Amino acid sequence: MHFVEHGAGVPVLAIHGWTPDHRLMLGCLEPLFETRSGYRRLYPDLPAMGKSPANDVKSSDDVLAALEEFIDAEIGAEPFLVIGESYGGYLARALANRRPDQVRGLALICPTGTKLPAAERTVPEFEVRRSDGVVLDPELAAQFDGMAVVRTAETARRFAEEILPGLQLADRAAMARIQLDWELSAGPELGSYQRPALFLTGRQDNATGYEDVYALLPHYPYASFVVLDTAGHNLQIEQPVLFNALMGEWLDRVAHQ
Repeated sequence: MHFVEHGAGVPVLAIHGWTPDHRLMLGCLEPLFETRSGYRRLYPDLPAMGKSPANDVKSSDDVLAALEEFIDAEIGAEPFLVIGESYGGYLARALANRRPDQVRGLALICPTGTKLPAAERTVPEFEVRRSDGVVLDPELAAQFDGMAVVRTAETARRFAEEILPGLQLADRAAMARIQLDWELSAGPELGSYQRPALFLTGRQDNATGYEDVYALLPHYPYASFVVLDTAGHNLQIEQPVLFNALMGEWLDRVAHQ
């Protein structure tokens, strides 16, 4: 898999969601780590997304297997942290539960909850909570407006830089093939994950919602669960101050466990 790496120290595996590429995670996490040394950040592109070819990947089990191969090659047996966004959170939960001694902390950003198929999820009605009236290029608006709870020049800029490029690169045909076998055969949760965890959800997230995520908490006894108002599926760019504060607190909990 194609990946980008920054820093040195404790490995941090950052897994983007369905369709975008590594730039989504890099854009929101690098500002956080600017003031926190001692972390080696790894940003892979999932198969069929970004610059990673799909090859013979045809299911989420295959995507997870590719991630595990990446971990074995780039991290080995070293302890590491996992941060996952949306579908990447689904995969991150599986990694944490399959490698509980190695994954020392789990953070999820607008993760998929108990229901993977979009039609089965419990989600709120879409609502724009804040807007500065910015006029956008039609191509950008077509991708941005359907989930932009905070519709401002700044969130549009970050969407255009961090999310849109991945949407344009994705191998849609290969992704459609993977979606035919989208659920992990063993499921993400295998029991109880006993390490520090963080669940960040948006009150207006019309893609993954927050109610199905809350139902996961019995599996994560040391998780903070946060529902942010004025935040949708792009929570990381719509509430950057709270995002940095909550992610920083999670890193502190991991460091002191």
